[in-house]
Amino acid sequence: MMDQVNMSLSDAEVEAAQAYSDERKKNIKAFVRTNPGYYISNFDHIGASSRFTATFNMMAGLFGPIWFGARGLWSWALPFLIIETFAIVQIARGLFGDLAADAMARIASIEGTLDLRRQQLAAAVESGSDKADVYRRTVESLEANIGGIQLEAQALADQGIWIALSGLAVLVLAKIIQAVTANWALEHRFTEWLSDKTIRSGMPVSQIVFSAVFMVLIVLASLLHYSFPGRFSLLTAFPTDPEFRLFSIDAVEAFFAYCVANGEALFDAITYGIRLLLDALELVFVSTPWIVVASLIILLTWLTAGVRTAVWSGAFLAYMGLLGFWDKAMTTLALLGTAACLSIVIGIPLGMFAARRPRFYAVIQPIMDFMQTMPAFVFMIPVIAFFGTGKPAAVVTTMIFGGTPVVRLTVLGLRGVPESVREAAIAFGANKWYLLTKVDLPLASPSIRAGINQTIMLSLAMVVVASLIGAKGLGEDVLEALQYANVGQGILAGFSILFCAMILDRIVQGGRR
Repeated sequence: MMDQVNMSLSDAEVEAAQAYSDERKKNIKAFVRTNPGYYISNFDHIGASSRFTATFNMMAGLFGPIWFGARGLWSWALPFLIIETFAIVQIARGLFGDLAADAMARIASIEGTLDLRRQQLAAAVESGSDKADVYRRTVESLEANIGGIQLEAQALADQGIWIALSGLAVLVLAKIIQAVTANWALEHRFTEWLSDKTIRSGMPVSQIVFSAVFMVLIVLASLLHYSFPGRFSLLTAFPTDPEFRLFSIDAVEAFFAYCVANGEALFDAITYGIRLLLDALELVFVSTPWIVVASLIILLTWLTAGVRTAVWSGAFLAYMGLLGFWDKAMTTLALLGTAACLSIVIGIPLGMFAARRPRFYAVIQPIMDFMQTMPAFVFMIPVIAFFGTGKPAAVVTTMIFGGTPVVRLTVLGLRGVPESVREAAIAFGANKWYLLTKVDLPLASPSIRAGINQTIMLSLAMVVVASLIGAKGLGEDVLEALQYANVGQGILAGFSILFCAMILDRIVQGGRR
């Protein structure tokens, strides 16, 4: 009886294995579409081991990047295209290129100077001038230089065959590597295709044509440019017209002139609001006795991050005070506090609004990408045009650079709230306000707090840059150190900026820990 059961189980396993094998063969045929028997055999061989298994694909070796591109393996095609292009260019340079062209151009330039010096020498000899010896030595030196460059040109010309052979060796090696790795790479793509049928399969004619044309154009352009330098101006310089640039400059300047002329009231109002907050914070940090400010900062650090961090904060504040950076450090904190407060007050509500509105977030996301990637010195130009120089302009510049993380991380935190939790709250009768304040924001608070921390850190990173437009504070000392190569002042002021950042970081992150 047991023997019959075992035989039945064995038969069932054989049938299941056969069904799996048939299904796999069917899938491979549907994926490769060309020469399925070859790929079934190789895929089974590759799939039998989790390690790299070498096989040999003659077509991949012959056609190289074209084969990989036609199969949709562009992450493999492009590196191989670069290697093969380099090898073909080396072969062409070695066989047909004028390797001594630069040396001959230098010789032609020197010969022009040599002719002039020979004429001067002849005139000096004829007139019996004292400069005859000087001209003679100059002529001899130039002739020696020409002789040395001619030897260099001959040596370069003799290297042509070796350059061609090295390019051929690289090309053959690349072909072998492509032939050996092609089936392994395609088998991995087949594995991905099994779980995602949207991945392109087979070798459509359109993809073959596109891959071939693309590869040939890249190789041909590189070949002509490097093998025959200077002969094809289209490959050397981008075709343009200086009028395009001049017209664009005039258009941008006209746009900003229009904005400045018609938005003066708006910019004045923004400047006034920033100035009110900035003056209030400067009154708190700068005008208040240092012992009060230091005590409050140490107490706040102790309450949020613990006794040890409070001791370190006291040491950092003592460093700034003893070295005479106290007033400038407090000015920096006031500037930073203004920019960070405005960024947070604007950023968190904006992130809350965008978290449940994907279309709105899709609109503002490119704007935030622009704000984070554009160099600070570039967007300082329109800020100065609109707000002039001084602390308000520095605050606006700091907000542009450091205001995006709080928006992004607020959106990320709110979108990361589990839907099951929100549905449970709604099922118990929670309205929108209760859902936001008691469910969404508490669960998203770690991410929001991280956004606040990143905004503060990025704002502090703008201290030195903002000093260029009159922000004062510690950045001014660093800027002066750069201008006058005052290493000591720059390093000490830099440590003060670092300590300000560490204190703020511990205060913001202490509660989360």
